Formats: sequence, C-alpha cells, structure tokens
Amino acid sequence: MPDSQPRRPDDSAPDGAEAATTDPAPALVLSGARLTDGRAVDVRLSGSRIEAVGTAGSLATRGPRIDLRGYLLLPAPAEPHAHSDTALTADDAGPASDHPEDIQRRATEAALLQLGHGATALRAHVRIGDVQGLAALEAVLQARRALRGLADLTAVAVPRLLTGAAGAEGLALLRDAVKMGAAVVGGCPDLDPDPTGYTAAVLEVAAEHGCPVDLHTDGDDPARLARLAAMAGGLRPGVTLGPCAGLAHLPLETAGRAADQLAAAGITVVCLPQGGCAGSERRTSAPVRLLRSAGVRVAAGSGALRDTANPVGRGDPLEAAYLLASQHGLRAEHAYAMVSTTARAALGLPEVRVEAGFPAELLAVRGERLSGVLSLAYSRIVVHRGRIVARTSAVREYCDSDPDTAAGPDLPRQGRPDSGGGPGS
Repeated sequence: MPDSQPRRPDDSAPDGAEAATTDPAPALVLSGARLTDGRAVDVRLSGSRIEAVGTAGSLATRGPRIDLRGYLLLPAPAEPHAHSDTALTADDAGPASDHPEDIQRRATEAALLQLGHGATALRAHVRIGDVQGLAALEAVLQARRALRGLADLTAVAVPRLLTGAAGAEGLALLRDAVKMGAAVVGGCPDLDPDPTGYTAAVLEVAAEHGCPVDLHTDGDDPARLARLAAMAGGLRPGVTLGPCAGLAHLPLETAGRAADQLAAAGITVVCLPQGGCAGSERRTSAPVRLLRSAGVRVAAGSGALRDTANPVGRGDPLEAAYLLASQHGLRAEHAYAMVSTTARAALGLPEVRVEAGFPAELLAVRGERLSGVLSLAYSRIVVHRGRIVARTSAVREYCDSDPDTAAGPDLPRQGRPDSGGGPGS
C-alpha cells in the first residue's frame, strides 16, 4: 500500500482492537438489498459504521449508490483459523520456500483470496522457532500492513517446543514474538513431550501480556482436555482450541464429558469442516452438534489453504457453512453464524448486525434466501470499514438458449431484475 496512507497502530495491539482507519469515504448507500428476515432495505454507510437502515428506496445520499436488488445482505464472515505462512504451497516443487519475501507474498495472496470470499478479518497461525526464528512471523506482519484498509489480519505465534532444555529457546522466542506484534499466543501442545507443561507455559506468557490463547489440539485425549480446561478456565481475554477432530472419535459419553468441561471453562472450539491443517492427523471435523448442545461456543474456520495438508483447500467461509448444514444437519442460519457472528466473537471483534450503529462489515451474495446462498454462493460483494473492497461476479450461460428463439424450453436466465432476466446465482 502507498506510504502516504495513515500509519497503522502497533501490531502488538490486542486481537480485535480497532485499527486506525483510512481516510473517511463518502457515505455509501446499498440499495434494495434483501435481509434474512425477508425485508428489502436501503443501508447507508458512513465511515466504518452503518448509519441508517430503511425500506428500499427510502434513503438518500450525495455519495455513491450500489444497486443490490437480487442480493442477500449479511454480516461479513471472519476467518478464525488460517495458516498464512504455508498457504498456496501445495504445487511447489520440493519444500516450500521459507524466504520472508515468499511468505509475505503467499500470506497476502491467501488473505486476498479469503477476502474475495467475504472474510474481512482473519487470524493466522504462524510457526516460530527452529532455523526460521521469527522470520515467518515478521513476513506475515508485513502482509498485515500491506492489507491495511482491505482486511484485518492477526498473527498467532506458534512455537514447536516449550518444555525442558529444548523448550527454553522456544519460550524466549514466544515472548519476543508478542513484543514484535503477534497479538495471540498459540501452539501445539500435542507435539511437545510434556503437553501440560507446554499449555502452562503458553498460558503464562498470555497472562503476562494480556493476550488471547489459541491452541492446536486434536482433542482425542480426554484427560489432557480436562487438565487444559481446568488450567484455562476464566482466562481473559479468552482461550480457543481447534480443530478438535479427535473428539468425534471418542465414545459418546466421554466426548460429552469433555464438551461439558470445555463449556464450563468458557473455551471456544474452532472446527474445520473443509478439512484438516498442518499438525492434525484427522480429516474429520469436531462433533459440532454435541459441542453446541453442551453450551460450547463453536466457530468454523478454513484451516489449510492449498498446502500439503489440504492441496484443494478453498478458504471459503460459505463453503464451511454449507458443509455444516449439509453434513452436520445445522439450520442454515446457525451454520452461517458459526462463520460470521460466532467467528467474530472468537476473534474478540465487535458484533455485526445490519442495523444502524453497527460496524460496516458486510457481505452481499446473490440470492433470495440463506439456504440458497449457501448452496450457490457465486456472486459476492464485500464491504470492509464502510467501503467495497472486493467483488466477484459469476454469469452462467447455456448454449442454444437465445431468449428470442420461439422454440425450445423456457430456460432460466441471469440478469438484473430490470433487464428481463430472472434471478442469477
């Protein structure tokens, strides 16, 4: 981004903190959008907030007006579990480059791909230690700065070892990572010889700096989960676990007890319906319905984005919601909330509603109802901090389907409502 843009606040700001805004844009009206309750509305945005919501055609503005007839307007998704440093490496010949410039490029491109899908805020887990030290983290923080005004990217520092003699360096690096700008303290306790000691070290560093905690765990050891819940209960600003796919392979009664313990501790679980990620041995997802019934806050993330853990990962929150609805049996509104409202809460971000006074973090998807949007979410318009930051337009055509031809079937058409075509996808 140009150097003339306003300076972003220090990268050590807590996850979810308001970042410095860019120059205020003129008021923007989103005209004729459909809400999930069926109303057709105008929405006026001013700065980074929703200024007014009124019936379609009722709001005036001296600024631009965007015609959203035929679109469903939703709170924007957020991505609570990305891997920016390894994204887009599946097709690399040999080991992925760990050069900082390559990591920064991949992290930026991955964030833009996910922004195009609708995710205006992302939390990225970044490995630290070994021969790289903090180079990958610095590259992701550079990507965060480059994305200023387009999307909010937060880094989670993920050390390999934290216990014993070998873990001393990792613990020092973790503290340095927070000072450098990692807003969340994370890690993979399952990979340390002493998972409980690893968790204790992460919680200690988080408490020192007032940071959230986000840990990778398969969740297949109920005793370990119980200890973690006991250690983390009540920690502010919060503890998140993911992907916890191993919970789905425990006996139902055992998994139910673990879910109750996580709920009592106030721990958030981030599942990965689209596949696993680095460090996860299982391709299944956490038992979403069991966790939700126990009162656990469950969000959904994307995990691997076309790296070796999932070479075809899409990083699409609407696909995650689709899978939650189609494979886990959730209602469409509950599935979408897990990638939007609940995901934002997991990241410590303010709530978004299509109402006056709320943040202008919005996603417009061509369609009339949420179930249809999750089924055929092709054309999208993404709003971040009150301005349109991404558009995706899809047009489907059929051969031999000239509307002026008298013979032949009456095929569905795409187009604007005033162009004679039917609703598009």
